[in-house]
Amino acid sequence: MRLDSLRTLYIHELNDLHDAEKQLITALPKMVEAASSDDLRLALEMHLDQTHEHVRRLERAFSLVREKPKPRTCKAMKGIIEEAGEMIQADGDPAIKDAGLISAAQRVEHYEMARYSCALIYAEMLDEEESIELLQKTLDDERATDEGLTELADRLIHAEPVHA
Repeated sequence: MRLDSLRTLYIHELNDLHDAEKQLITALPKMVEAASSDDLRLALEMHLDQTHEHVRRLERAFSLVREKPKPRTCKAMKGIIEEAGEMIQADGDPAIKDAGLISAAQRVEHYEMARYSCALIYAEMLDEEESIELLQKTLDDERATDEGLTELADRLIHAEPVHA
C-alpha cells in the first residue's frame, strides 16, 4: 500500500471500515443466537439493522469520491470477532455469558468509534461535506449503541444473581 496523500489515506480508512462492517453483518446473527437475554438479543438485532445502514452510508461515501470499495480484510475487526466467537462458544451461567457477549460487542463499538472518528477528520480536512454528514451519523450511531450496551450490562448484572 502506498499512502501518498490524505485522500489515499481516507479511501484506505473507508475500505477498512467497509470490510469491518461487512464482517460484523456476518458475526452479529451468531451473537444474537448465543444471547440468553431477550433485551440483549433485541439490542444486537437493532445493531445488525444499523450495520446494514452503515454499509450503505460507506458505499455512498465511496461514490462521492468516485471510488468503489476494494476487497481487503480489516484484520483488527477479524480479531475482535474471533474473540467474540469465544464468548459465543462458551458454556456456563447464561447471565455471565451475556455479560461476555456485551463486552465483546462493546469492543466492536470502541473500535468502530475510533475508525469513524479518524475517517471523519480526514473527510473534514478534504472538505467532503456530504461524507462528513454520513460519517457523523454513523459515529453517533456507534456511540449510542455503546451507551445502550453499557446500560444493558448494568441492568442485566443487577437483575440476575451473578456468581462471583
